[in-house]
Amino acid sequence: MTASPETSTIFALSSGRGRAGVAVIRISGARARAALEALAGPAPPARQAARRRLVDPESNELLDRALVLFFAAPASFTGEDIAELHIHGGPAVLDGVISALGRMTGLRPAEPGEFARRAFENNKLDLTQVEGLADLIEAETQAQARQALRQSGGGLRAACEEWRERIIHASSLIEAALDFSDEADVPAMIEGQARPVVEALAASLIRHLGDARRGERLREGLQVVLAGAPNAGKSSLLNALSQRDAAIVSQEPGTTRDAIEVHLDLGGYPVTLIDTAGLREAEGEVEREGVRRTLRRAVEADLIVWLIDGVNPQWAPPDELIAGEDALLRVFNKADLAAPDEAHDAIAISAKTGDGLDRLTEALAARAAALLEAGEPALVTRARQRRELEVCRDALVAFLEGAPLELELRAEDLRVAARALGRVTGRVDVEDVLDRIFGDFCIGK
Repeated sequence: MTASPETSTIFALSSGRGRAGVAVIRISGARARAALEALAGPAPPARQAARRRLVDPESNELLDRALVLFFAAPASFTGEDIAELHIHGGPAVLDGVISALGRMTGLRPAEPGEFARRAFENNKLDLTQVEGLADLIEAETQAQARQALRQSGGGLRAACEEWRERIIHASSLIEAALDFSDEADVPAMIEGQARPVVEALAASLIRHLGDARRGERLREGLQVVLAGAPNAGKSSLLNALSQRDAAIVSQEPGTTRDAIEVHLDLGGYPVTLIDTAGLREAEGEVEREGVRRTLRRAVEADLIVWLIDGVNPQWAPPDELIAGEDALLRVFNKADLAAPDEAHDAIAISAKTGDGLDRLTEALAARAAALLEAGEPALVTRARQRRELEVCRDALVAFLEGAPLELELRAEDLRVAARALGRVTGRVDVEDVLDRIFGDFCIGK
């Protein structure tokens, strides 16, 4: 993605493509000001919008009447000179302006994520903030947006900086001990000064890593499996909750053979609802495979909705599905045909008439809130971040469990911990993950 100086100025449509009242084209690099002035005349004062005529520099053809802005380096998103063209969002206008930019010397179209990568390389963002920005762009629910805003605002970055300072302090004590290793009071100094610092840091990391992966689950969506006997109404319930015919509904047992997924926003929380095959003694190999897949998906799910057929109730789920009451929600279907047994705790609904669906939706949203946002906000939102923090934690534990007099080994434990923290934020060489992170962005971001 690194470009030569002659082609280092990039441009792209930074708003959504398609007909719109306004579209934004962004230009970043050393020739951003020259490109703006070639189209619109003298650049306005930095950070002030001006209404200008955009004219093709080659044909002198009027392209649009637009608002233009200029952001001088380093006070810009990328840390470079940036120009923005706020134009009308019609396809012909877009094509005309982009074509004119493409013919200018030293300009080229941006690659996916290149604006964000330049912001990272110019120390405007660290990797956790870049990932938070990507998540904010992709957020589909309010809860996801709140988490992404915390991350893009530097939530994890601030914690990593604090942890890094503690590691540096402990390392300085160990390095001092190495310089005076022949002194009799070195072990006492390590035990009395460095060890408490590392203990507190390890405890903080262990606490944040023991969050039941709430951040990753919120980012990806809560997995909720609909399970029950054949004809309990799982597919009808899926269709009712999604308000569309996502699954085939039939009175014939075994109609659903494979899992069907629907993504929902329940009370601001992302939920993936999974319809599965009915659980019974299957009659054929295909249905048996469907039952096996149902059990596997149910065991892996965050929550199981055990759907009970009101006409032929099966209150108890198979033993394989009972992972704890917190992971199980009993729902009594076909309440329009039969009354639920008050001795059993279940939400009564009718997937056919819609009665009780509001109560079920509220219950699912409450479970999602309890699972995804219980306690303080999650710092860790991606598997990559968790892996590096686990390496850091393990190195700190190795320090605490190792022999205090083996100073070189204890110093190496702290260096391993510091490098792992550096990989979280991008302070050390992380070239192997950069292309993957920035490649997930759309062009223009």
